[in-house]
Amino acid sequence: MQTMLTVNKLTKKYGPQTAVDNVSFSVQQGEIWGLLGPNGAGKSTTIAIISTLLRPISGDVLVQGHSVLSAPDRVRKLIGLVPQHIALYPTLSAYENLAFFGRMYGLRGQKLKARVAEVLDITGLTARAKDRVETFSGGMQRRLNIGVGLMNRPALLILDEPTVGIDPQSRRHILETIKHLNASSGMTVLYTSHYMEEVEFLCDRVGIIDHGRLIAQGTKEELKHLVGERETIEIRTSGVSPAAIAHLRQMTGVDEVLCAENTIKVLTGNAGAVLSRVVASLNSFDCKIKSFRIQEPNLESVFLHLTGKGLRDGRMT
Repeated sequence: MQTMLTVNKLTKKYGPQTAVDNVSFSVQQGEIWGLLGPNGAGKSTTIAIISTLLRPISGDVLVQGHSVLSAPDRVRKLIGLVPQHIALYPTLSAYENLAFFGRMYGLRGQKLKARVAEVLDITGLTARAKDRVETFSGGMQRRLNIGVGLMNRPALLILDEPTVGIDPQSRRHILETIKHLNASSGMTVLYTSHYMEEVEFLCDRVGIIDHGRLIAQGTKEELKHLVGERETIEIRTSGVSPAAIAHLRQMTGVDEVLCAENTIKVLTGNAGAVLSRVVASLNSFDCKIKSFRIQEPNLESVFLHLTGKGLRDGRMT
């Protein structure tokens, strides 16, 4: 299988802070590769370098063998970028936005009109083609943002957290669209997110990044093997004391305990065996339990195991 993207020993600093630290990975043609990590982990900086928007301090990126350092113009013709922040002209219509960016890619005449019509259909916005973007919902703007990234029929579509701040229905539409594009055209996709369930749904292989370092990569099954057969008991409470967490960490059968914003996560090899003791312990510390659930090994538990904190925001302790 041909390699579409090679990221080789990439490093980027902002003053004394290292945003990307010696990151390496490769993406094969036709796959969806997910870069998973909390906010501030280095995902967007990595994407900016791959997209030729930033230059690394060291390392290089190759897209179909073309370097972002020595052949950035060639790389730009091969990629479609969907940034985390909406990059549209709000006073223009959906059609006008797509036509503008299509011209930037060199499309003209009937080819431009045909491609705009195709992208409007792909994004489900044909009926709103003449409406100004400022009248669109957040989900519709996100879909149009993706449409802009599709205008040049990219070999590599790069999506940097494309579902931030939208409703579940719009998120589902976007995820289904990405999966359909990959399946129908073989388009290679690089997808970043801090939503574990999105990466679980979409991606063939996954890299996990934290503090600028790629701490694990592989198929979802390979990553889940890192935590063995351990399950996660997730408990929501009205409040929990440090003493209660300390007591849980000393319990037999409990491997790790993490807590943030009144949510406790207990990693264990046998959730059924320890659940009653965990509940009794919390009750003894007057912690009111609102709900609990048991999760099978997943990417969230992998991240907890590797970093000792939560995937969404990295603030668990």
